[in-house]
Amino acid sequence: MSPAASPATQSDLKVSTSPRPGSRMAVEISVPAGRTQSSHEAAVEKLSRSIKLPGFRKGKVPRAVLVQQIGPVRIRATALEDLVDSVFRDALRQAEIAAIGQPALDGGFEALLERFEPGQELSLTLELDVEPTPTLKSTKGLKAEVETVQFDAGRVDELLEQSRRQLAALVPVEGRAAAEGDVALISFTGTYADNGEAISGGSSDGMEVELEEGRMIPGFVEGILGMKPGDTKTVVCQFPDDYPQEDAAGRKASFEISLTEVKTRELPDLDDAFAQQASDKQTLAELRADLEERLKDDAERRNASNRHDALVAALVEQLEVELPETLVQQEIVALLEQTAGQLAQQGMDVKKLFTPQLIQSLRETSRPEAEDRLKRSLALKALAVAEGIELADDEINAKVKELSRNLSETANIDPNRLRAAVQDDLMREKLLEWLETNSTISEKAAEAKAATKTASKAKA
Repeated sequence: MSPAASPATQSDLKVSTSPRPGSRMAVEISVPAGRTQSSHEAAVEKLSRSIKLPGFRKGKVPRAVLVQQIGPVRIRATALEDLVDSVFRDALRQAEIAAIGQPALDGGFEALLERFEPGQELSLTLELDVEPTPTLKSTKGLKAEVETVQFDAGRVDELLEQSRRQLAALVPVEGRAAAEGDVALISFTGTYADNGEAISGGSSDGMEVELEEGRMIPGFVEGILGMKPGDTKTVVCQFPDDYPQEDAAGRKASFEISLTEVKTRELPDLDDAFAQQASDKQTLAELRADLEERLKDDAERRNASNRHDALVAALVEQLEVELPETLVQQEIVALLEQTAGQLAQQGMDVKKLFTPQLIQSLRETSRPEAEDRLKRSLALKALAVAEGIELADDEINAKVKELSRNLSETANIDPNRLRAAVQDDLMREKLLEWLETNSTISEKAAEAKAATKTASKAKA
């Protein structure tokens, strides 16, 4: 038995490249006559195996009958489709091109099909996005201005008061009118002022309302203040222009409100018993110390994040790169998926919410953020190359081992993806540390910034 003929190799091709704007490349390929003929023969064999004709066994249709039944154009089109795909892959390997995304055939498939003749040489040009090569005008001596987050000791008292409100008992009050801060039990019915039509969802036989500004539409809570249990009152309000319910937005409404009961919050004393009820601490002093430590840690984390954001922004100013559209679109999709995941966690029906129109709108509005994220990532990559910053395998292995110990044995984690994620995180940390060491950071307190804004407004 004679050995089967080996397929044409990539060395049969003549390949030349030329850069195009937007991190794109034109790949000009000359396909030899023998390969175009082989592709046509392979297409005939492929179609003969798949087509069914009465009177012939599958795969045994004579060539002349096959051509008569499906036509020479379909055979040539099938041959050309397979040929373009194979020569593209071979050309990438031969020219060592770091392609991303799908290529575009210069002139289109139909025009190429008209020129395609099996047994004759064929020239074609493919245009595609390639991995960008980011460079930095400068890496050292960058200057960044950072807003400093100050630890506010007063926040400890605010958090304690929030806990007191959450643990407060609601106690009915008598002999006085409803006041701000109370909780009112009411019944109400609402109609639109312009046509008297009942408001959808604008009525209740018994609802508790916290009498605080912003809890309901403007005018509703204000109308309840001063009422006593047993009182009935008509309150005129207006829905905000940006109200989520479109048929109500901007319209005036009339609510007939009956006040059934007024309750006030009875706050627990700030003592050790409260600390034990509100936390796992045994004394109020321990609880205060714990809250203070957490707030200080949070301030430090925010300061570190602000420093890093400012440093990377300064680095991006030194970046020179053309962003390939393929990467921009991939980043936009990642942002949309992130948004959808956050909405799903909030219990929203993402499939109903994300209409084609909304997706298109989000794609457009997300583009600046996607480009910014790409530039930040590419700037850090360029820094690693420019300064020869690398990770040792020991660092990566130790971190992977540490994380693996903390993961559940039942967790289905791809070890390769875990290692890649660890490597990305460690490299980012090392690059940010390098930037902090080799850059100048000036701090501006948040209070000073706010004072500057206030002074500017006063002058205006």
